[in-house]
Amino acid sequence: MNRFALAVTTGIGRVTESALGPYQTAVIRMGFSATWLLFLLREFPHRQEMYGPDGPWSWDLAEQLVSTNGAFTALMWTHGRFWFETFYALALLTSALLLLGWRTRTMSVLFMVGVLSLQNRSVFMGDGGDNVLHLMCIYLVFTRCGQVWSLDARRARLAAQARARGERVADRVGPALWGVLGSVLVAVTLAGRLDGDPTVPVLLWTVWIALALWWAVGRFARSNEPRILLDVVAGIVHNGALLVIMAEACLIYATAGWYKIQGTRWQDGTAVYYPLHLDSFSPWPALADLLSSSGTMVMLVTYGTVAVQVAFPFTLFHRRVKNVLLTAMIIEHCAIAVILGLPFFSLAMIAADAVFLPTSFLRRLGTWAARARARWTGNGSRTTVPAPRAPESADDSTVGFTA
Repeated sequence: MNRFALAVTTGIGRVTESALGPYQTAVIRMGFSATWLLFLLREFPHRQEMYGPDGPWSWDLAEQLVSTNGAFTALMWTHGRFWFETFYALALLTSALLLLGWRTRTMSVLFMVGVLSLQNRSVFMGDGGDNVLHLMCIYLVFTRCGQVWSLDARRARLAAQARARGERVADRVGPALWGVLGSVLVAVTLAGRLDGDPTVPVLLWTVWIALALWWAVGRFARSNEPRILLDVVAGIVHNGALLVIMAEACLIYATAGWYKIQGTRWQDGTAVYYPLHLDSFSPWPALADLLSSSGTMVMLVTYGTVAVQVAFPFTLFHRRVKNVLLTAMIIEHCAIAVILGLPFFSLAMIAADAVFLPTSFLRRLGTWAARARARWTGNGSRTTVPAPRAPESADDSTVGFTA
């Protein structure tokens, strides 16, 4: 009983004392923002046909659908090409800034607004990866995804060094950004543009108020207790969101695997053969023909896909087996990207898989990247990756709105 109580106490302490998985959430942030950014850049010449007011999915059809399901989309606020072009450019900008980790809390919210607005404007544009991105962009708002590998982490580190030297550090960008975005939020709320499903509006207002509270506590609190309380709450929310992301990834694979088991083509080992010969999924016909020419190869890939997807959720508590299956799934998604011509679906799934990557591997990967960058820029060959930001410095009110 004492051992059980000790284990429970230790678990509660880990969950409440810090934001877990800083490297995993950083990879998720970069993975999904890069996926969306590359998708928007790739489709930039076709943006009007896909999401614009003159596309096949017309304004009237989109308005009817949105009025029925209450989905959030800022593109339905006004009918005009100028607003669409401006919003598309803002979606590109926020994706790039989130990728770099600049003001990650604010950029994660704007990133979510961009993803939901474009996807809900034209619901039939996507290849499966859009569904994953649709969910994950919401979960990302609740995470402290800028603890490492971000401009926020760099700014926090420099600010801490400046305070150690006795210098006064003041952040003006954060409050200004909060004020501008708050004015926009108030304006669109009063204009009735957020009258659909309340989920996104409530989330926007909650984050905006939480940032104001965070700044006020850091600026006016006379003791550390209020700040410690906010750190604990933010850490619990982060850890809960991380758990949801992990559960979502497991659910995707488990659902896909068990549905495949029920299909006759998957049961007889020929399912992989058919998509290789669809014109819509054959960017390299010669490669598809080569892979499908061997019945044994087709059977092994078919059964292997089902086995990996069904088994993966059950291997999470065995580190070595989990890492083997995780590697197999990443290789599978890379093959899907090349052979079936679905790069953005594969990138989205690999980004979701990154939540299960070992911390030691990610730290080693970061060290290699830092050394390569140092050699490229000529700043030396010995560069260390900074540790995750401590709660007392990661979200300091003078740093502002990064979380």
